[in-house]
Amino acid sequence: MASAESYPSLVLNADFRPLSYFPLSLWCWQDSIKAVFLDRVNVLSEYEHKVSSPTCSMRLPSVIALKEYVHLDRRPAFTRFNVFLRDRFECQYCGDRLPAEDLTFDHVTPRSRGGRTTWENVVTACQSCNLIKGNRMPFDCGMVPLNEPEPPSTRTLQQNGRAFPPNFLHESWNDFLYWDSELEA
Repeated sequence: MASAESYPSLVLNADFRPLSYFPLSLWCWQDSIKAVFLDRVNVLSEYEHKVSSPTCSMRLPSVIALKEYVHLDRRPAFTRFNVFLRDRFECQYCGDRLPAEDLTFDHVTPRSRGGRTTWENVVTACQSCNLIKGNRMPFDCGMVPLNEPEPPSTRTLQQNGRAFPPNFLHESWNDFLYWDSELEA
């Protein structure tokens, strides 16, 4: 029998959309049960697995929806991961798509030349392209980013995240993921 740790809950906003697609919004079973008892969520689906205390027993939540709508930030946080997600995990110099651990980010205008660490000046790069470009300006080395770097919207990051499904998807989540995408005929 699997341990309770292998029973995460998919967390949906009050409009029944995932709080995020990538990384997928998941809570551990302890946080889910706590939210149930604090009446902060509705349980939409449950696992067969139960947990018990001296006074009660309950099935672990598989899908929960927040009772109060959480407004997503209008501007996503500037993080390494969000830069990778904006650029779809593709090196903006050679176009190779790689896992996050094989990527880095590059300052289009190097910091030593006045470049800042902003959405407009940072792109995803593979390690070899980053080494080749080094401390040079894009036109000096013939390495111009494939896409002009710009701040992404939360919606753009959500859409890009859908292209990278998580490693684990419980069957009870299928009805709640990607439901706003076009259905097959």
